[in-house]
Amino acid sequence: MRIIRAVITGRVQGVGYRAWTQREAVARDLAGWVRNRQDGSVEAVFAGDPDPVAAMAESLLRGPHGSRVTGVEIRDADRSSLNATFGVRFVTLPTL
Repeated sequence: MRIIRAVITGRVQGVGYRAWTQREAVARDLAGWVRNRQDGSVEAVFAGDPDPVAAMAESLLRGPHGSRVTGVEIRDADRSSLNATFGVRFVTLPTL
């Protein structure tokens, strides 16, 4: 299993980025979460088999129609990052 944390910047709020991220993650059978941040970025944690996690990380660069991604910062994370979801599904969390 691989777990990553991503912070996505650009025009990523108000364009359906969280909903798109959740659909993409569920389609790849990933656990984790996504949320807006007050600074205008989107933060997400993805956990699963390494190849689908890598594919998800790559897809974050394009995002949904209407978004304009200017940066994606990805770091390895650990199981404690999944506490909010218990590591069994992908959910949208409230804005932080």
